[in-house]
Amino acid sequence: MRYSKLVLAAGVCMALSGCMSTLSGDSYSRDEARRVQTVEYGQIVALRPVVLEGTKTPIGTIAGAAIGGIAGSAVGQGKGSDIAAVVGAVAGGIAGSSVEEAATRSQGVEITVKTQRGDTIAIVQQTSPQDDFKVGDSVRLLSSGGTTRVSR
Repeated sequence: MRYSKLVLAAGVCMALSGCMSTLSGDSYSRDEARRVQTVEYGQIVALRPVVLEGTKTPIGTIAGAAIGGIAGSAVGQGKGSDIAAVVGAVAGGIAGSSVEEAATRSQGVEITVKTQRGDTIAIVQQTSPQDDFKVGDSVRLLSSGGTTRVSR
């Protein structure tokens, strides 16, 4: 019975990790659809690889604590089992938070663009297989609501 709970908790954790969004230039949230965007053109003058940190939501901590608590409760009997469950829940929560952050970390690129107006700006976005940007490429800058993305 305890192992089935452990498997269920692990499944929930994996299912929730599949709900990650992307921050690439070709990805839009539902809220961004059908909104007017300002379009500006420019040329890439520099590219620099960056790492986008992963999410830090309570989901990883809660899932880890649940798994750790269930696993800990399987150790010993009576008060020993209770203590192991608490220790397992704390350790699992810490581990779950770290696992979530590492699992949702992604590669990004800092794109420095010289606009047609003469401004030089930098935009960070997640790398995408479709975006094989090179210095000298002409690009579009799409801006709306404080969010700007670089696309071809």
